[in-house]
Amino acid sequence: MTFSTPSGTGLRSPLLTPLARNWGLIALRGVLSILFGIVCIAWPGVALTTFIWLFAVFALVDGVFSIGAAITGGSMMPRWWLAVVGIAGIAVGLIAAFNPGATALVLLTFIGAWSIVRGIFEIAGAIAVRKEIDNEWMLILGGAISVLFGLYVFIFPGEGALAILIVIGIWSIIAGVMMVGFAFRLRRHNSRA
Repeated sequence: MTFSTPSGTGLRSPLLTPLARNWGLIALRGVLSILFGIVCIAWPGVALTTFIWLFAVFALVDGVFSIGAAITGGSMMPRWWLAVVGIAGIAVGLIAAFNPGATALVLLTFIGAWSIVRGIFEIAGAIAVRKEIDNEWMLILGGAISVLFGLYVFIFPGEGALAILIVIGIWSIIAGVMMVGFAFRLRRHNSRA
């Protein structure tokens, strides 16, 4: 994925410059997503309560990073969108943390809704910068994977907690890899700028 402005300079993009400045936050979010996915796949027999706590921490941290990006302006999305995504992540994380005895169906509903909302925002962000970057399909793919995962959770809620843990792990790793890849492309853009 290369970054270029319509003039071809690739250096002074009003959307990419603040995003590139904060490429490390995006990379860290991606690494956390990958680690969360590995844990889900490596220990599928983990108790549901433990999974709820892992998810709560992941959603809280992701929400805090989204709010951090909203405050610093380090994203392609409008700040208020990032704030909404961040608040939603923190809310879902707190609900999971303070009510670990919730049924798997309720938790899966939260996870599915959060995944769909996040994916839609990622797709919208990719469309917003499509004239400024090449290969925006990578960002759209990451958002589409999140949306498809959320829909899967809604359509097949009774698949069982262990199967869902593995699917969540795979989704989390793919989304994390896409975020890390995008972050390093932003880093190159930042060094050129």
